[in-house]
Amino acid sequence: MVAAMELKQEHAPSGRSIQLQKEEMPTSVHSTTHFLEREEAAMLFSIAGLLALAGFSTLLSCSPIRTRSSYAVKDSHHVPRKWSRVSDAPSDHIVRLEIALKQSQFDELERHLYEVSDPDHHRYGDHLSHDQVNELIKPNDESLHLVHEWLTDSGIRLDKVSYSPAKDWVKVSLPIAHVERLLDTKYAVYKHEDGTHIVRAPTWSLPSHLHAHIDTIQPTNSFFRAAPRHSNVKPVADVGKDLATAQRVDVASPQADLTVAQACNVSAVTPLCLRTLYGTINYKPQVPGKNKIGLTNYLNEANNRSDVFLFLKQFRPEAAQEAFEFRVEIIANGDNQQTPDNATQLADGKDLEGNLDAETIIGIDYPTPLIAYNTGGSPPFKPDDNTPTDTNEPYLTWVQYVLAQRDLPQVISTSYGDDEQTVPESYARTVCNQFAQLGARGISLLFASGDDGVGANGTCFTNDGKNTSTFLPSFPDGCPYITSVGATKNFNPEVAAFDPRNGFFSGGGFSNYFGRPSYQDAAVGSYVAGLGMQYAGLYNKHGRGYPDIAAQGQLFQTVWNGTIRRLDGTSASTPTASAILALVNDALLAAGKKPLGFLNPWLYKRGYQAFTDILSGSSTGCDTSGFPAVKGWDAVTGFGTPFFPKVRAAAFNDY
Repeated sequence: MVAAMELKQEHAPSGRSIQLQKEEMPTSVHSTTHFLEREEAAMLFSIAGLLALAGFSTLLSCSPIRTRSSYAVKDSHHVPRKWSRVSDAPSDHIVRLEIALKQSQFDELERHLYEVSDPDHHRYGDHLSHDQVNELIKPNDESLHLVHEWLTDSGIRLDKVSYSPAKDWVKVSLPIAHVERLLDTKYAVYKHEDGTHIVRAPTWSLPSHLHAHIDTIQPTNSFFRAAPRHSNVKPVADVGKDLATAQRVDVASPQADLTVAQACNVSAVTPLCLRTLYGTINYKPQVPGKNKIGLTNYLNEANNRSDVFLFLKQFRPEAAQEAFEFRVEIIANGDNQQTPDNATQLADGKDLEGNLDAETIIGIDYPTPLIAYNTGGSPPFKPDDNTPTDTNEPYLTWVQYVLAQRDLPQVISTSYGDDEQTVPESYARTVCNQFAQLGARGISLLFASGDDGVGANGTCFTNDGKNTSTFLPSFPDGCPYITSVGATKNFNPEVAAFDPRNGFFSGGGFSNYFGRPSYQDAAVGSYVAGLGMQYAGLYNKHGRGYPDIAAQGQLFQTVWNGTIRRLDGTSASTPTASAILALVNDALLAAGKKPLGFLNPWLYKRGYQAFTDILSGSSTGCDTSGFPAVKGWDAVTGFGTPFFPKVRAAAFNDY
């Protein structure tokens, strides 16, 4: 009680006399959860009065504050079936509360995004600057004022609050007990079936007058996990031993007329194979430094430089030193462990994903500079028995960080995602809108489409309490402002990837949150019409379809813990496609042209002609054969795989 009194005394709302505070004390049971008991308040009033007499009245603003409106539920989201409530959240557990204010001109930002991304528009390639984007998405003055008023009225000092550059995000670190009063909610510890824990509040409220000014607040009811998308296959061999199946030619100086049959082995995919298959092997980057590529690591994943070095020394020798030179940016205490893993980390496969991404990108793109963004949680997290893992939202943390940077890589690869229904729609839309800001600045964002086809068998039910059978779309693949990447296997021809040994099937489907964007109308509309009544009721026929493109994603050679492992997944196809498109950007920039930027309007209008159509396979899942690969776009491999010479030529033709 004393601590609460001291907090309220120190941060008494500006502009309110002591008498006004007393008169405005709420009487309803619902509202009293946000205020001190009357006896405490009376004591506070007396103390505050004495302070005023002592000359502290000058700390109070003379401007009037609106009467607080009653609280009403702002957002509610069912707890996903893989999570179970464990206990109340510790009242002193600190969360980094992130408040998304309504952006004043997002519709205008979206208009700019589509104009600069449309190859038939006269503004094509005329991407916006950091400052131009911020001007469009900053909140209006009223929204910011009302949120400030609410925070100060709740005992939060504004000098403890931080902001995004456009001030569309307001951030403050608070103990759970304070957040529960602020949002009229109750937090609890939830445990996932894999043993991880988070602290969440499925339902939260705001004063009614703030509903139109705040889009979302997190962490509250989003159960998004940013899980890496790869499937493990047993180890193959120690580095340097028994690699005959992994390489058939001299990787240090391959012959100029190397064929796919000579470079590739279906059981062990290497950079030499990928460079040959997708036509980059004879291309030498011309403007490394001006052109860059990025990757993301989340939740304690990193890129082990020693492993990356061993991989490159074996499979791209001239690039080996890059293992120790690529840049790592640590965000919110992200992990960058370079010492050997302990037994627990080895059992968890720590850095399998991170190594796969870095090895694939450098193996294809060298000497194009790579930037790895390692995102953890903020503030520093101290595990205990109740909350042994971080509770913060990694996508929000990462995207806000990169949006604040003025110099970014032109392509960023992300191999993480989760089922769409694990996140509330308000959160999904808020994050998606932030991706649109990056697209408007000319950044190509590629995301892995998932490894369970249309959904893992036995899990395909709605999360609304009704347990209705449904396909499970992936987030953020349904966001219309990113490019989603599926996976293929084999070489002549490539087919949609699947591996019965581990249940891997290239992911694809249709969003339940995001409607079909206009650039998809022709291709996706035709595909849905061709399905007829097949799977009627299991997917949203009017939703944004994904993936958009695909690339090899099965049996990738990966060095991890000093040994070679083979990995499947769209976690392999996404850095592959990203690396190829980054080389297209290199060619464009070297010729004085603009980078590709947000790909999809160009891709769906005519860029698709430069991709190799995949005609066989399906996104098997949910105890069905899933969506089939067909001629043209499909919901398992999109428009197919990129062939660099054709994609480069198509890009040049549009400038």
